Amino acid sequence: MQSKDLWEQVYTAKPTSGVSWFQEHAQQSTQLIRQTSVARDASIIDIGGGASTLVDDLLDEGYMKVAVLDLSEAALSASRSRLGARADTVTWLVSDITRVDLPRHAYDVWHDRAVFHFLTSSHEREAYVQAVLRAVKPGGHVIVATFAEDGPERCSGLPVMRYSADGLHAQFGAPFTLLQQAREEHHTPLGTVQKFIYCLCRKEPS
Repeated sequence: MQSKDLWEQVYTAKPTSGVSWFQEHAQQSTQLIRQTSVARDASIIDIGGGASTLVDDLLDEGYMKVAVLDLSEAALSASRSRLGARADTVTWLVSDITRVDLPRHAYDVWHDRAVFHFLTSSHEREAYVQAVLRAVKPGGHVIVATFAEDGPERCSGLPVMRYSADGLHAQFGAPFTLLQQAREEHHTPLGTVQKFIYCLCRKEPS
């Protein structure tokens, strides 16, 4: 995982709507979360959620227990400011997902759009998967989106990993059943197109 200082710089150097991964609404993510059929009082964590508007969309849909984790305090501050009084209903976590100690079996849904593909070492990816195994409830759902095989090779000047749906699922292994995959062509604020792959998995009871 790249340094905290790098991501603080990214989020202070330009408006949150100017970063390449900005979405006015996280439609694909919201749709997949709906498809898990979890109740509105289910616990949902957005990994690398930073300044993402997914938290806004989830609150608008009535989800009541949302947590957002990001390495950048500046990114989380932008979301808190945007949400106003509603920010008090969200749990905000400043941490590195490869090092964080999340509570055991705390979450019904784990969501990550565009963090996992920055993990270029096997050690980082293994630490990430172990965090998922610990934090997601048995029978809970995991949604991870990365650059697709025909997506960018770099982002924010950094190298990234690219995946097929099967390749992404293989990183998580047998404890997870792949339920659905989806592709997305994301149009960046600069007008370029980034191709993503989404995987929706269920964590099977051990």
